[in-house]
Amino acid sequence: MSLAHARRVALAAQGFNDPDHAVPTMRTLMRTVERTGVLQVDSVNVLQRAHFMPLYSRMGPYDVDLLRRASSGKAKRRLVEYWAHVQALMPVELWPVMRHRMQRYRERQYKWWKDVPRDLHDGLLAEIRSRGALTARELDTGAPRTKEHWGWNWSQARIALDFLYMTGELAVAGRNSQFEVVYDLPERVIPDAVLGAPTPTKEEAFLELTRRAARSHGVATVKDLADYYRMYVADAQRAVDELVAAGELTRVKVEGWTKRAYLHRDARHPRRIDARALLSPFDPVVWERARTEALHDFHYRIEIYTPAHKRIHGYYVLPFLLRDRIVGRVDLKADRKNGRLLVLSVHFEPGAPEDAGEELELELARLAQWLGLGQIVALPPAK
Repeated sequence: MSLAHARRVALAAQGFNDPDHAVPTMRTLMRTVERTGVLQVDSVNVLQRAHFMPLYSRMGPYDVDLLRRASSGKAKRRLVEYWAHVQALMPVELWPVMRHRMQRYRERQYKWWKDVPRDLHDGLLAEIRSRGALTARELDTGAPRTKEHWGWNWSQARIALDFLYMTGELAVAGRNSQFEVVYDLPERVIPDAVLGAPTPTKEEAFLELTRRAARSHGVATVKDLADYYRMYVADAQRAVDELVAAGELTRVKVEGWTKRAYLHRDARHPRRIDARALLSPFDPVVWERARTEALHDFHYRIEIYTPAHKRIHGYYVLPFLLRDRIVGRVDLKADRKNGRLLVLSVHFEPGAPEDAGEELELELARLAQWLGLGQIVALPPAK
């Protein structure tokens, strides 16, 4: 495969070749999630929460309440939060597939969980069972704190909540307006049919996750596939070998890649991609940096945690996808108080097309409208 061909296949797999809907619906949203597989969740809110952005990049302006509806309730729940890639919203039917991961966390008791007593786990579960869905803060203010009860300190309780979530003894019912996790019992979060589904073997789970990663990537190396759901490469390789034998994947050579790639049998092969999108730093197109460089010749790093004076491109920098190439990057901030979209810096890649600037302006206008910001302000670079 030529590199350009592979790039188009990959972007089509991610939903950038899907037909536009005049008004995105729940069906549009779920079609998009089927492409991305997961929606990474992150607390940074400089522009818009991370899990909202990949949907916007593919669907255009949409009602964010669609995502709230898809990830709340029980009977009609479509998405649930778990450690799928990292913290992410995933299709709720993956809950049984993730049980092998929950069991691994339960057995290994990683060092930051080891010193938390089991009676604290039991106490937190009892509080949630009797009081209903709660945030960590609500548990802190409402639960007993005396030696006669659990004798716990709050730092331990937070660690215990994390452990109970990772092991599947608690589930994320949603997030409140402060973006705090709301914990509840799985039986009050996960639809009965999903919760009662058989638990796949580890090998079956690895196979399903690799299959989904291959569909979302279109064409990828084993390392790419392993990273999508944070699997060990050896486990992904065994699954890939089985998928090749079954005819679901085909070995291919991509121009310029040193490692063998695998093409999903259902991958689309468009002659062109007409995308125009700003990509979140947590978008699947760019989250695996080596793949981004191999596929798009685009070196990208998040500089949120880099000291300001050492940043090259800015704090919250979004790659700009135009047609089938990432042609630039822009550092953006939502000034919600004053209704402004702040453009802190713009950098175009060498060889960017002549219309890149004009297309970026159009995309910024669309983004600002979606975010409810009435003004776009380009600020001079900080000295």
